[in-house]
Amino acid sequence: MKKIIVNLALMGSLAATASIAFADNSNCAALPRHAALKSVLKSVQALSNGGFGLNMWGTIVDRDGIVCAVAYTGTNRGSQWPGSRVISAQKANTANAFSLPGLALSTANLYTAVQPGGSLFGLQHSNPVDTAAAYKGPSSNYGKPNDPLVGVKVGGVNVFGGGLALYDNTGKIVGAIGVSGDSSCADHNIAWRTRESLNFDHVPSGISANADDNIIYDITPQAGQMPGVSASGWGHPECSASAKAIANAFPKAGS
Repeated sequence: MKKIIVNLALMGSLAATASIAFADNSNCAALPRHAALKSVLKSVQALSNGGFGLNMWGTIVDRDGIVCAVAYTGTNRGSQWPGSRVISAQKANTANAFSLPGLALSTANLYTAVQPGGSLFGLQHSNPVDTAAAYKGPSSNYGKPNDPLVGVKVGGVNVFGGGLALYDNTGKIVGAIGVSGDSSCADHNIAWRTRESLNFDHVPSGISANADDNIIYDITPQAGQMPGVSASGWGHPECSASAKAIANAFPKAGS
């Protein structure tokens, strides 16, 4: 009898936990899920983005940092860098964590500020990845609708291109997208185009010249310094002339 009571109590606890998780995950209903993310990401990856044309991982999180969808563009989970799955989630978490209702910051915008001597030095160590969540199996489900990341908070901070906050058509911040798998500059371009195609690019304000969260290329090399000095303090290194040209040609987000 005691064993039955213990088992019933355990079942009740698990049911309550599941109920809480479901309630906590309810904000994903307003965001693109796996099918939409995968479809758009594949279409954008096929374009010229100024990188190597590699396959990509993409992750969407809600405003609480809960993963709503994970997808890849290749034929299977090994068709793109395996390590980029968690990096894409880190980028989404970062863009969400450091963007506000009235001010968007892309992961690319954070690069200079976190360098030694920068105003945000140490930020990249502030919200570590939950490794138990990040590497939970089965691996065969990675990038599928039932990816083990879905419904959990993975955390992490990433400070190069590829993460953007998501703003709906009313200008409300609802989460973020992170992509990874190519050069960091191409990642930014892919994230930008994916967000635009999903219609979550209604950014209210940002620190770029267009008052949005576009990548800023204003780092001037200095003798003996790597990577150089950013005029704005929010600059990102150049990866290629083509990636820079593509980003600089983007119209204001949401326009």
